[in-house]
Amino acid sequence: MEITKNFDEAELTISIKGRIDTITSKDLEKEINDEMGNFDSLILDFEKVEYISSAGLRVLIPAQKTLKKDNIPFVIKNVNDTVNEIFRMSGFNKILTIE
Repeated sequence: MEITKNFDEAELTISIKGRIDTITSKDLEKEINDEMGNFDSLILDFEKVEYISSAGLRVLIPAQKTLKKDNIPFVIKNVNDTVNEIFRMSGFNKILTIE
């Protein structure tokens, strides 16, 4: 998995390439947590995400809860059909903002 971060003023976009699974989810969690407090809005760009496992999904919920508590927008963009189906089957499409 490759992670690229881009700040546009106070909006942080984290672009992910590859798989978010048991091995790589800790890296994504660390990248998100390291930037907490440094942005007013967070976008995860999933354009190049091939797959997300339950371990990857477990990274998204605490981030979403923390950001929602502080009224900070959190959006997941450019989700492919495979990953979108995982979100749908797990019910995460009802919890997360996916565009």
